[in-house]
Amino acid sequence: MGKRKKDAVPHLVIDGKIFVIRGKRVMLDRDLAELYGVTTGALNQAVRRNKERFPEDFAFQLNKKEMQNWISQFVTSNSARMGIRKRPMAFTELGVAMLSSVLNSTRAIQINISIMRVFVKLREFLASNRELR
Repeated sequence: MGKRKKDAVPHLVIDGKIFVIRGKRVMLDRDLAELYGVTTGALNQAVRRNKERFPEDFAFQLNKKEMQNWISQFVTSNSARMGIRKRPMAFTELGVAMLSSVLNSTRAIQINISIMRVFVKLREFLASNRELR
């Protein structure tokens, strides 16, 4: 194996887009779409067309309470809410991995590699730090 290529997106950018919802580390559709360079609608449409690839442990839609909690914690004003009309989809690590197969672009593959590396680093960090578990 040769020298590892530089990740498509810095790990800190990705790390800031990982949330814990329902006790799972997830990324939201809008953040993933931004990273992949597609619209949120296009990302969700690809998921809907391939829903058999996304069981509940891969992706789920936030319920009303989860959405309100997310908005109150991470969005500081109504204008920053950015026109969210639908409850976001949340993708677990498995769901993010599956996205590369339905988006099928070079960028999606590169972004997925970066995201998978961050999930692995988080898992390793938590495993080595019992207090944070």
